[in-house]
Amino acid sequence: MLELRPNCECCDTDLPGDSPDALICSFECTFCRTCNEQHFHGRCPNCGGVLVSRPTRVGQALENNPAVAERTLKAHVSCA
Repeated sequence: MLELRPNCECCDTDLPGDSPDALICSFECTFCRTCNEQHFHGRCPNCGGVLVSRPTRVGQALENNPAVAERTLKAHVSCA
């Protein structure tokens, strides 16, 4: 099951499970579109993988499989 992280790892913006602004890499690193456009330009700063739109999870699927509660925030050089 894809881990839905609740926030951008760079700016800590909320990214709920149904957010169209969430981007993700193959290691489930999660960023908002703004940070991607301003800092990362489509590449994950953690692994170098491609950032793509994270699938949304809505309704019953989100209720049965909620986003994780723990927020992830990393000190990326680009975010400083």
